[in-house]
Parts: sequence; C-alpha cells; structure tokens
Amino acid sequence: MNPMRHFVVLGAVNGFLAVAFGAFAAHALKNILSTGLLEVFRTGVDYQALHALALVAVGLIGGQSGHSRVLQLAGWSFASGILLFSGSLYVMALTDIRWLGAITPFGGTAFLIGWGALAWHAGRAES
Repeated sequence: MNPMRHFVVLGAVNGFLAVAFGAFAAHALKNILSTGLLEVFRTGVDYQALHALALVAVGLIGGQSGHSRVLQLAGWSFASGILLFSGSLYVMALTDIRWLGAITPFGGTAFLIGWGALAWHAGRAES
C-alpha cells in the first residue's frame, strides 16, 4: 500500500465534513448566527473544502511519484491548516469568542507552507 494514500483518505473525510458543515450552516445556523458570524463559518467551510481537494491531490501525486518528504510536508501542512484555520473560524463563529481569530493566521501559514512545498515538489520532479 502506498504510504501517501492516507492523504487521499484525509482529504475525502475533510471534503465530506466541509459539505456537511456547509449544509449545517445553510440550514441550522442561518437563523441562529448573525450575518457576520455566519460568513466567518462559511469562510471556514470554503477553505476546508479547497484544502480537502489539495490533500487528495497530494495523495494522488504521491501515488504517482512516490514518497517524498516535501510532499509529506505539503500534506501535513494542509491538514494542520484545516484544523487551525477552519477549526478556529468554526469555534469563533459558534461561540463569538473573538480572540480565537488569533489562531487563524497560523492555519493560513500552514496552508502557505503546504502550497509552497507542493510547488517545490512539482518543480523538482523529473519529467
């Protein structure tokens, strides 16, 4: 079994959760949260969905090109980014605890590291 396969699974699970959280926001939260907090929650959903696809891509690329520390870094950075970025936005939206917004940039930084590592891997891969 390819060791990168876990990123496909992690991406699929996060894609599933992003759809579920998006539906939850659209139906259950729309009459509970203020417009601003609902938008915060939806931003978390958007970034989780996008980076779920990035995780699947990392797993698929790893399946083709083989195990790579740089690709592992990309995958774990995307996963960490989802947890820190989207997670902090979800909790902030649901609790209105604004200081949690201080955690969000760490997730954004993890996303940037993930995209940089993915670009590095792709740029150094042999054709």
